[in-house]
Amino acid sequence: MSKKQVSTVAAPAAIGPYSQAVKVGATLYCSGQIPLDPNSGTMVDGGIEEQTTQVMDNLAAVLSSAGCGWNDVVKTTIYLVDLGAFAQVNTIYGQYFDGMVPPARATVQVAALPKGALVEIDAVAVRQEK
Repeated sequence: MSKKQVSTVAAPAAIGPYSQAVKVGATLYCSGQIPLDPNSGTMVDGGIEEQTTQVMDNLAAVLSSAGCGWNDVVKTTIYLVDLGAFAQVNTIYGQYFDGMVPPARATVQVAALPKGALVEIDAVAVRQEK
């Protein structure tokens, strides 16, 4: 199977030597998204709720560019600078998977994230047969 780079202007451009996502067969590996506005490339204003919403919107754009959606996501990892924000992040995150089988997930606290972000989320999706 060949490896294909996936990118979209609807999500922030990669800020290093990596792809927004890589597709291999029916599987899409999405790089971690931080709360950057895709138009300006700057961090969104607000706290953990606004940042989590932007991260999920950025991931949605990457998924969509590869023909996938939230129902195709099988695994995510959430990286938090403060695990005390877990409840707020979990509430917003859960809204994106409402009414579907939620993916497997790990949530970890980290010392720091790029550009001072409070949250980063990556995902693995498998394109479902229609």
